[in-house]
Amino acid sequence: MTVRDLIVDVLRTLWSHKLRAFLTMFGIAWGIVSIVLMVAAGEGLRKGQEEQARNLGKDVMIVFHGRTSLQAGGMHAGRVVHWEDPDVAVVQADSPDCEYAIPELEQDTVRTHSNFNNAALTVTGSYPQFGYIRTLDVGTGRFYDWDDMREARRVAFLGSDAAKQLFPGRNPVGDSIYLNDFPYTVIGVMAKKKQDSSYDGWDVNKVFVPFAAMRRDFPDKPPGTDSTFDQLLVTPKSVDQHEACKHEVRVALARMHRYDPHDKEACPIWDTVQEAQAFKTMTDGMKFFLGAVGIVTLVLGGIGVMNVMLVAVRERTREIGVRKAIGAPARTILRQFFIEALIIALLSGGIGLGIAFGFCALVNMLPMPDFFAGLIPSWSSGLIAAALLGAIAVGAALYPARRAASIDPIEALRYEAGG
Repeated sequence: MTVRDLIVDVLRTLWSHKLRAFLTMFGIAWGIVSIVLMVAAGEGLRKGQEEQARNLGKDVMIVFHGRTSLQAGGMHAGRVVHWEDPDVAVVQADSPDCEYAIPELEQDTVRTHSNFNNAALTVTGSYPQFGYIRTLDVGTGRFYDWDDMREARRVAFLGSDAAKQLFPGRNPVGDSIYLNDFPYTVIGVMAKKKQDSSYDGWDVNKVFVPFAAMRRDFPDKPPGTDSTFDQLLVTPKSVDQHEACKHEVRVALARMHRYDPHDKEACPIWDTVQEAQAFKTMTDGMKFFLGAVGIVTLVLGGIGVMNVMLVAVRERTREIGVRKAIGAPARTILRQFFIEALIIALLSGGIGLGIAFGFCALVNMLPMPDFFAGLIPSWSSGLIAAALLGAIAVGAALYPARRAASIDPIEALRYEAGG
């Protein structure tokens, strides 16, 4: 029998047992679809949460000023510590593991209005790197730069919702807003941004101005002074360096303000890098859980496929006897069952992958809720599931076929299905 005749015979056999072939293919395809969708949902949740966390800032540590809880250098505990302008240069110079160290000064009592509307907004001043660190993507116009900073220009970058409130239905770029009656030219508007956390309000409802202009027009509130600011934003050069960066910042600030560097109450830090690592640990645990559920699903699907294949081959024991009686060698019989099981595995694997990826694509066309990036399928999970279920199908077909092909043809011809 040629390969062509063998394949034609296999296809004819499958067509004559359509229900049995369908049940086997359905079991394999269903297992693949289940695994792919399960992994896709988990990955979509992980990526959505990761994107939302990144919107707060890129591996940023927010260093707040606090109150000492330990005595140090002859200074009593309970002393309030405020960060000052000279601290920025010292922290940057003495922290080789830190990429950026920039101040942030803000006011939430500034009277804000345009020629079209009033608004209650937070005004924030910092260095030009603030836009990159805090993920303030530009929608239109630009963010302020070092020329604006050096000349203390009265320019403003608006949050997306702030722009809508101050300039309803208009393009604000090039127009003016008034902050405590100081005229500021709008140079840009932030792209729409979703946040899952904040330490001082949502960025879409803020006005961002150069630190020099902020320092001149809106100095720190009492008990602060003309040289103090609210918090220090620090980013490590890499995620692996963030602990070293944090330690260097604590030591530098403790030396400047004469408190114990181990006094965390004097220098509280919101470490988003640490939070991201904790979230990664949680998502890894979720992956292991989904993997365990997937293995159970594969085992159950494999058992179903195995049962169908075992019954199907046993029912064809008499057919095997006929083939042996007319001179077919055992290897030819096994080859036919192998090709039959392989065709079933390939067809059902392709159908399962097509259904799973097609369903993911259709779902992803719908609006996604916050913190969920949609169904993100993985080829590796689908191919692994297809390979495992296909191997189970082939093994479940070859085992009884080998046993039937090894017995005497007369015994095979006497076999009665179910008897």
